[in-house]
Amino acid sequence: MLSRRSLLIFTASLAALAAPAAASAQAAPPANDPVALLTALYTKAAKANAGGDFVNAPKSRAKVLSKSFAALWSKAESKTAKGDIGPIDFDPVSNSQDPDIKSFAIKVEQQDSGSATLAVTLTGSQKRSKPADGVIRYDFVRDGGHWRIDDIRGAVDGEPWSVRKLLTDSLKG
Repeated sequence: MLSRRSLLIFTASLAALAAPAAASAQAAPPANDPVALLTALYTKAAKANAGGDFVNAPKSRAKVLSKSFAALWSKAESKTAKGDIGPIDFDPVSNSQDPDIKSFAIKVEQQDSGSATLAVTLTGSQKRSKPADGVIRYDFVRDGGHWRIDDIRGAVDGEPWSVRKLLTDSLKG
């Protein structure tokens, strides 16, 4: 039979063992992987029938873009004359001028410990003329311990585009 003292020691020991596990469970950061990031981005975009909010909101870019990609985008925009349209004159998340995302499917094409490429296939109310135009590819890198978008690629009328290339090219002209 357990004495009161033994019971107290046993209970205290269990509590001491459980406390670090509970603390680490509470301190654990939310999932940070490319699929989770794109799922959140496209769920929001489909629900609001909008594109990526980071396209026109530089402050939100730091949450999803790599430091180098966000800096390049800001630099390219700073070279745009006031009142002119910036170097990215469309929404790359929806690959359109007028976002129309009804559903999406995400596929990991390549992933290792430091980089990943994911393809997002979009379905909208309007059928695209070329199947390639409905697939947006995201290149991810590990940046400061977090997965961040380092480029967005797609096609228009079957012709490839890259946001990073469009930004870089805008600085040359």
